[in-house]
Amino acid sequence: MHRQSIILLLIVIVCITASAWADQYDHEDARRLREAGDIVSLESIINTAKSHHPGRIIEVELENKQNTLVYEVEIVDDKGVVWELYFNAQNGQLLEHKKDD
Repeated sequence: MHRQSIILLLIVIVCITASAWADQYDHEDARRLREAGDIVSLESIINTAKSHHPGRIIEVELENKQNTLVYEVEIVDDKGVVWELYFNAQNGQLLEHKKDD
């Protein structure tokens, strides 16, 4: 694995909460879903998120929202503004983006 992949994997491990919650998935769940082709890669989502709001990724979660798998990505930009971006995990489509309150 190259360094960026390792960093992305660590982000997933650190930021995704326990799968015991019915609406959230851990890194093993995410890996199985990705390998099965049910969701797009985290790397793809992060690249798309940064194209919308350049900055530093501070949190990533994979959640089930209204029966849709959604990646929630939080980015802090160079002005210190935190952005929340929501992506359909199955096709990578940006669903919503907003400033974090």
